[in-house]
Amino acid sequence: MGQIALEGMEFFAFHGFSDEEQKIGNKYCIDIFIETNLSKPAVTDNLEDTVDYSEVYAIVAKEMKEKSRLLEHVGYRIIEKVKTRFSSIKKVEIHVSKFNPPVGGVVNRSKIILEESF
Repeated sequence: MGQIALEGMEFFAFHGFSDEEQKIGNKYCIDIFIETNLSKPAVTDNLEDTVDYSEVYAIVAKEMKEKSRLLEHVGYRIIEKVKTRFSSIKKVEIHVSKFNPPVGGVVNRSKIILEESF
């Protein structure tokens, strides 16, 4: 087993519970960790034998364009799309962060973490 990770993906998107958040948008950060068997690609050196992280990025970027009220929903949608695309994965963990969340005080970012094993 091994892990493929993409950390610090940044997007400007229109997620948020309030209508105002969905209109003005905010900056978000996504970290995704994918557990899969890396033995074969380690030997073959073939991209087809592993999880192509450029495809993972494309999935994340596409899902970030779809508005959601909750960060939990954003993370869930990304996990579902990644697991559908890559049947070889065993586990996905995703961190979805919102910078400067509107909470009435100084907060660098809010964050949810979701994890699913298959």
